[in-house]
This record gives sequence, C-alpha cells and structure tokens, in this order.
Amino acid sequence: MEETIKDPPTSAVLLDHCHFSQVIFNSVEKFYIPGGDVTCHYTFTQHFIPRRKDWIGIFRVGWKTTREYYTFMWVTLPIDLNNKSAKQQEVQFKAYYLPKDDEYYQFCYVDEDGVVRGASIPFQFRPENEEDILVVTTQGEVEEIEQHNKELCKENQELKDSCVSLQKQNSDMQAELQKKQEELETLQSINKKLELKVKEQKDYWETELLQLKEQNQKMSSENEKMGIRVDQLQAQLSTQEKEMEKLVQADQDKTEQLEQLKKENDHLFLSLTEQRKDQKKLEQTVEQMKQNETTAMKKQQELMDENFDLSKRLSENKIICNALQREKERLEGENDLLKRENSRLLSYMGLDFNSLPYQVPTSDEGGARQNPGLAYGNPYSGTEQMEITPRQYQLVTTETSTKTFE
Repeated sequence: MEETIKDPPTSAVLLDHCHFSQVIFNSVEKFYIPGGDVTCHYTFTQHFIPRRKDWIGIFRVGWKTTREYYTFMWVTLPIDLNNKSAKQQEVQFKAYYLPKDDEYYQFCYVDEDGVVRGASIPFQFRPENEEDILVVTTQGEVEEIEQHNKELCKENQELKDSCVSLQKQNSDMQAELQKKQEELETLQSINKKLELKVKEQKDYWETELLQLKEQNQKMSSENEKMGIRVDQLQAQLSTQEKEMEKLVQADQDKTEQLEQLKKENDHLFLSLTEQRKDQKKLEQTVEQMKQNETTAMKKQQELMDENFDLSKRLSENKIICNALQREKERLEGENDLLKRENSRLLSYMGLDFNSLPYQVPTSDEGGARQNPGLAYGNPYSGTEQMEITPRQYQLVTTETSTKTFE
C-alpha cells in the first residue's frame, strides 16, 4: 500500500453499517490502462454534506474495513453546495500510486468518521487486448445477455425507486427530528427560566419571612415593656383615685388639693411621654454601643495581628541574636588561637609582653573583649560595639532560615 505522510481517518465499521447511496460515482470504466492517471468522477446526493477530512480511496474488492485502502486522495470541498455544478466533483489519482496487478478494485467515498458513504462498480488495471475490441457471440448468447441486461435494468430501477423513497423518508425524519430538537431546546430554555424565577421567588420569600419574624420579635418585646409600664401606671392611677376618694369624702372643701392632684396626674402623663422618648434614646444608645463594640473588636483584631507580627519579628531577632552569639563565640575562639600564636611568637623572639611599647586595652577598659597578648590588637574585635549592616542582616536571616528548613 501507499506510504502517506498523514493517514486518513478510518474505522472498523463493517459493511452493514455503511451508506453507499449518499455519494454516486459516475463514468467508471471496466478497466484502466496501467501507467496513466485515473480521474474519478462522483456526485453528492441532495441531503449529503461533505466535510473537510473526507477522502476517496481505492479498495481491493472483498475489503472488510476502511483501513484496507490501497491509496487515497483528499476530497476538495465545493464553495457553494446549493449550486448544481458543485454536486458534481472529481479527483485525480497519479499513475505512480495506482495498483500494478490485475485484481478488481473499486472507488469508495469515506467521511471523516471513517464511514463509507458511496462505492463504485469494480474495475481492473490492465492493458487493452483484442478480446476487449472484438467479441463474437451467438444469437442465443446475445438474447441471454439482453435478458440479463433487462433484469439488471429492472433491478436497478427498483433500487433507484427504493433509494428515492429512503431519501424522502430520511428527509422527513430529519425535518421531524429538527422540529423535535427545537421544541426540546425551547422547553429546556423555559424550564431554566422557571427554575431561576422559582429560586428568586423562594429567596425573596425567605428574606421577607425573616424580616417579618424580626419585626414580630421587636413588637412583642415592645408590647411586653409597654404592658408592664401600663400596669404600673394603672396601679399608680388606682392608688391616686383611692386617695382622691378619701380626700373627697373627708373634706369636700379641699378643692385646691384636688386641682393639685390633677396637675400631678398630667405631669405623670407627660413623664410617660418623656420616658418613651428616653426609651428610644436608650435603644439608639444600645445600637451605638453595638457599633462601638464591633469597632472595638476590629481594633482588637488589628492589635492581635500587630502582636503576632511583633512576635514574629521577636522570633526573627532571637534567631539573629543566636546567630550573632555563635559568630561571637567563633571570633572568641579565633581570638584565643591568635593569643596563643602571639605568645608563641613573643617567646620565640625572646620578648616580654610587659616590655612592649604598646598594650591593647583589656575588655574591662575598652568595653569590648580584645586579646592582651597581641602586639597590634585583635583585628576581629574593636573598642566599639559591632554594627550589623542591612547586607549582614539579610545574610544572617537567609542562613538561619535555610538551617531552619533543613
């Protein structure tokens, strides 16, 4: 078979699942002369739509799957399928890729899914001989051939009628399927809208019910408070009425005292109104206290975050301090080594430390530990406190973080 750069799409679909009537091959010869190019003519039926990766292959007669092609050519898509000339297409096979034997072959149109959509009559690749030019037959053979041709024509006509009927049924079924699909899409769209609307209505009702419950609780609390206050006022009013009756029965002439009691009664009603106002102010004050409490909680959270950052920085400073302490211990070890080396050199030179013209101040005098045995002082220690540059801080932090991860 032909080695191609890119193989066409094939499948293991059997012949029973193919549709040979959707592409019709025209002007197929009984045989083609070897060494020449072969042009394949084919026509698309009314309801067939070609696709980009469709192809036409040459198959040996007796093939089972579309993977058994000998050679193939890609199909050229027409620009306008509605044009009548666009239905009639052709493709040319080069002679180099054609079979060299005299077996029977046929053209097959295969779509990009690997399904056969049309097949031609069988043909051969062989040279023309005398038998193809002159055939002598008897009258009986001629009549038999004519009878056979009539039967074939009749069978062909029946197949054509059946094909037209099937195409019509297919068209009707496709139209019905398209209609049902449109109805299904419409129903799905309506269903989605209804579900969304029901969900929105449910959320709105739940919010409304929650608000009503909150209002009911508030009204119940206010009614209880008002009921207690009314009972108190009624008790006070009842006491005052009893006293008033006693005063009226004791002395009818104390009209002035009665007027005074009426004024006190009015004052109580005014006081009740003021208390209601005070109650509203208290409610506002409570609300303000809640807001202040929320603000205080936010500030407390900020302070906790700041405390966490300070703790983190303290931990980092402790790590840096430990690193500096280790560095100090290392320098002190080096200083001790330098002391012993200096003493050895002085002993070797026969000099006494006390006779040197210069002595390095001790740690008590200079505020930082130095080596008293070195003639020129310890180059790793100074009289001033060690300062850490930002670069040293970054190096110590990086080293400490690396050790921590290890």
